[in-house]
Amino acid sequence: MVVSEMIQQLKTEKRRELTELEAKSILEEYDIPVVRTELATSQDETVTLAQSMGYPIVLKIASPHILHKVDAGGVKTFLENAEDITNAFEEIIENAKQYDPHAKILGVTVQHQVPRGVEVIVGGLKDPVFGPCVMFGMGGTWVEVMNDVSFRLAPTDPDSAQKMVTEIKAYPLLTRYRGSEGVDIEGIADIIVKVSKLMAENDQICEIDVNPIFARVDSVIAVDARIVLD
Repeated sequence: MVVSEMIQQLKTEKRRELTELEAKSILEEYDIPVVRTELATSQDETVTLAQSMGYPIVLKIASPHILHKVDAGGVKTFLENAEDITNAFEEIIENAKQYDPHAKILGVTVQHQVPRGVEVIVGGLKDPVFGPCVMFGMGGTWVEVMNDVSFRLAPTDPDSAQKMVTEIKAYPLLTRYRGSEGVDIEGIADIIVKVSKLMAENDQICEIDVNPIFARVDSVIAVDARIVLD
């Protein structure tokens, strides 16, 4: 399904916020690297998917009404076997029901626990004055703690995207600083360019958070994403 068709379907359903699966599918339409993520609706299906992906596994609640999955007790990480999976599935569903008894629960998302890297964020927003913009900063909880980000109007180009990376105060953490390996700066810049294009080409999107992105020496991959419609 093309992005415009998906957005129109969501607006028909009167939903502004996409699920993680929907957001990741839009990112994939723009060739943004994301970790493989599948929906499971039962314990058996969850185990089967986990075995096909390979352990360890991450499970997350899948619901259009539960957007802050960690707050709802809806995330389990580093699951190592079928017993871990079945127990986590049951616990996640129960936690979600207690968190919001009226939430529509689709099941859980299943993804391989990819090797961690330096966590960064690439975001997009529609400014009321300047229009679509793209943002870069340190990811995970660091984006809230450090408030260390850079911005450009969207769309942007590879040179501007790489300059965005160098502009944040934490830039040395992404380089070969004091013996660290550094990370794939060009890969990060490529995601910035593609998110900026996504913002510029879809005026019904008002906010994007691709966070965290695990940046390593030779690769970058998005492990979670959030998209909000205007």
